[in-house]
Amino acid sequence: MSTGPTHIVVVDDEAEARAMIGDYLRLHGFDVALCDGGRALRAHLDGRSPDLIVLDLNMPEEDGLSIVRDLKARSTIPIIMLTATASAIDRVVGLELGADDYLSKPCELRELVARVRSVLRRAQGPAPRPDAAPDPAPREAPSRRIRFGTKWLETDSLRLRDDAGLEQPLTRSEYDLLKAFADHPKRALTRERLLDLADARDPDAFDRAIDVRINRIRKKIEPDPANPRFIRTVRGLGYVFRPEGD
Repeated sequence: MSTGPTHIVVVDDEAEARAMIGDYLRLHGFDVALCDGGRALRAHLDGRSPDLIVLDLNMPEEDGLSIVRDLKARSTIPIIMLTATASAIDRVVGLELGADDYLSKPCELRELVARVRSVLRRAQGPAPRPDAAPDPAPREAPSRRIRFGTKWLETDSLRLRDDAGLEQPLTRSEYDLLKAFADHPKRALTRERLLDLADARDPDAFDRAIDVRINRIRKKIEPDPANPRFIRTVRGLGYVFRPEGD
């Protein structure tokens, strides 16, 4: 996260929509940059990394899904997709590629601000309790490493690594789900329960979003994602984490 005001990049090829979203976000205290497509976005990223990107999926030169794929392959910047299509296919594909949320266009700007704040909260992690007394001698939290198939989850650094120490990109929502499974091994968890444990509730939370995120996680931790051994589906209920892969 950047210091100072939260920095958001709005990417939309429609100048009027781009300016309207940018103006509204600025009214709510955000620092906003406007880009008309993927090329302008990458030029901006070369100089400054944003806290969040609001991205239109339907652009003529380079579609938003290609941009999501490229960004998530090399960063964990949260992305909210905007789509004018009625089909759910683009939304599902975008979530599978790593996008954090979506809204249909034209969107209600108040809802967009609520989604932005929700995604930022998830990306930043839980806030400290306001009534908690400060620790007079801060201590480094003990590292906890949890085996997930072919990878290790490090709870102190919120990173996923393989046995060679190479990091696997992980979004905050994916980390929260892995942590929920790690805290409840060998217990069948419903989608509703996983949403609660991962603190993934937002104004438009829906159970099937869990399926999309778990499919992404399986591709990162399972030797054979098509036949998962570690995060197993419990038909008619939800999912269960089997640490030994039995």
